[in-house]
Amino acid sequence: MTTQQLLLRLPEDLVRRFKRAVAPRERSKFVQRLLEQALPPDEVSDSDPLYRAALAVEQDETLAAEMAEWETATIDDGFASDASRNRSR
Repeated sequence: MTTQQLLLRLPEDLVRRFKRAVAPRERSKFVQRLLEQALPPDEVSDSDPLYRAALAVEQDETLAAEMAEWETATIDDGFASDASRNRSR
């Protein structure tokens, strides 16, 4: 795996805590692990549980009908776009 150097700007107090808590030769690996945990994967695989749940929701006819009802009920929710507000003046 190739690597790249990255310049980050962080608050001084956070940098001080980071340097105190993580050994110099462990800092890159530490940040890498945090980013891997916090960021979504580049590609969603078919085995991803959240992806599979979303597919199941899309295929559920009862839920699709209920969602259509909610859409109809919320179309006129009292919030108008800027364009439609300006036209009414």
